[in-house]
Amino acid sequence: MNGQRIAILESRAAAQVAALVQRYGGIPISAPALAEVADTQPELVRDLIERHAATPPALAIFQTGVGTRALFETALELGLADTLARMLDHTVVAVRGPKPTAVLRGQGVRIDRTAAAPYTTHELLAAIADVPIDGQPVLVQRYGESNASLNAALEARGAVLEEIPTYRWALPEDTGPLLELAAALGRGEVDAVVFTSASQVRNLFTVAGGAVGDDVLRDGLAKTKIVSIGPVCSDALRAAGIRVDGEASPPKLGFLVPTIEAALAG
Repeated sequence: MNGQRIAILESRAAAQVAALVQRYGGIPISAPALAEVADTQPELVRDLIERHAATPPALAIFQTGVGTRALFETALELGLADTLARMLDHTVVAVRGPKPTAVLRGQGVRIDRTAAAPYTTHELLAAIADVPIDGQPVLVQRYGESNASLNAALEARGAVLEEIPTYRWALPEDTGPLLELAAALGRGEVDAVVFTSASQVRNLFTVAGGAVGDDVLRDGLAKTKIVSIGPVCSDALRAAGIRVDGEASPPKLGFLVPTIEAALAG
């Protein structure tokens, strides 16, 4: 990357992405655009497990490792971990990727359906296409926000949807780095900006766009290369009027470096 400045909006794995950028000669600029806030509601979890103990749902979908772990930890605190495990023994269990898979296996939970790479909603829906859910309860482990396309597809098939909140995404406590990034973009001092979540796009415009104006922020982003972690993130960028110069494939952090380098070369 030859000393080029790479802005990183990632929060949880910010140090990991920064280390990758540095290893390949870039200068990372950390501007976290998300904060994970615990949103597991014990009484809701208690009600859900107790209601479905005798009549398990037709399908349970786990989307993230962090959220899956939070659900099981809450069930343990409530003294309902065994009840949850028994309920899942009689439910079709589906996972969206390797992280919830690892958590469920650690809990001894059988997994019936697994989304293929790159683990998007499209592959998840394909994996559960044969599960009969018309008129049946379906549990969806929600992560930072509701997966609108997943929920709509399930409801279109007649499912009685029940979301399990585990955590939500919020603005970071310190929004200073996002404001500094907006200023640096305006001065043309950033060579690439890396987005790893659709919510980062919205939060960047909420904070930086609110300070300098959406059009000014778009102009600044237009002066640099824009790299996306995957198709959902790319869709959010395009919806905001931002050109996407590179999209990691498959959508994993380890594939960001060659994507950044290709975008910079292009």
